[in-house]
Amino acid sequence: MIFDTDIFIWVQRGNKNAARIIEADTQRYLSIQSYMELLQGARNRQQHRYVKDFIREFGFSVLPFSENIGHRALIYVEEYALSAHMRAGDAIIAATAVENNMVLASSNVKHFKVVNELQLEPFLP
Repeated sequence: MIFDTDIFIWVQRGNKNAARIIEADTQRYLSIQSYMELLQGARNRQQHRYVKDFIREFGFSVLPFSENIGHRALIYVEEYALSAHMRAGDAIIAATAVENNMVLASSNVKHFKVVNELQLEPFLP
């Protein structure tokens, strides 16, 4: 399963349900986009290190940006930016899940529900 950036944020805030959904899956993935968002959101070196340690300790595999992911993300932005406010970061995360034929766990269902081919696992904090 691929985890959206918001799941990690919920864990950082101490949400036990978010921690459980991560612990329940033995195959843990995240998009390079989510990894960059988490590092960018760190307010200091301690939080930066926390993100890196968390990803390593829980055995997440970071899925790289590929030409196919970039192309698919562009299509999503072209199709959904005006009608559903699809942002580039969400398009990359959705495209990563679709291109790798994986389920995406997210509490931001409204960001992704327009992508028909996306397998979405809604998370309720």
